[in-house]
Amino acid sequence: MAAKSILVVDDEKRIVEIVRAYLEREGYRVTGAYDGEMALEMARREHPDLIVLDLMLPGVSGWDICRALRKESDVPIIMLTARDDVTDRVVGLELGADDYVTKPFEPKELVSRVKAVLRRTGAIRPSRTVLRVGDLNIDVEKHLVFRGDVGIELTPTEFELLRVLAEHPGRVYTRMQLLDRVQGDAFEGYERTMDSHVKNLRRKIEPDPEHPSLIITVHGVGYKVQEAGNA
Repeated sequence: MAAKSILVVDDEKRIVEIVRAYLEREGYRVTGAYDGEMALEMARREHPDLIVLDLMLPGVSGWDICRALRKESDVPIIMLTARDDVTDRVVGLELGADDYVTKPFEPKELVSRVKAVLRRTGAIRPSRTVLRVGDLNIDVEKHLVFRGDVGIELTPTEFELLRVLAEHPGRVYTRMQLLDRVQGDAFEGYERTMDSHVKNLRRKIEPDPEHPSLIITVHGVGYKVQEAGNA
């Protein structure tokens, strides 16, 4: 099996080289980019399996890169942010990033996050092949979602969130339960980031995202998928 490829984007070359060393030690193929334009060019040319993306880049920012890539790709993205600022993280997640690490960080923690994101991106579940939510068909093995004949592009995190909810219609999950199931044990994050993923998912699958009928908020608790016949 070919090694997974990872693009590391940071304007500090020292950080790129440290991250490269740790990831290559785990068997990944790693390339580096040091500004936004270079990162976009390499992402489009090389189609990496995952991108580690610093938000604070000269020229084209990490937010702009994330926004541009999400229009054309569902490549997993882990953000690096220099500020311990909830707003930065939430904005990045709302643009479609899958996870984040706050600088300064331990390289081993980043490697753990990379493994967790790639694990759920490539996971093939042996349970039901096709799940249904309203008029959506969710192909678990192929990681595809359709409304009729029209495909809906989701990020790996969005797909996993929808799958978890769809497997148990009517069951209410707390935000922390969803984080644990969707992000895995490596994620030790702020539970409200789950709201950002739900908001993104609703924007893509709900007929009226402002009045959701598929993913229901249970106030004070969390979220559920509406059971058939109870809409």
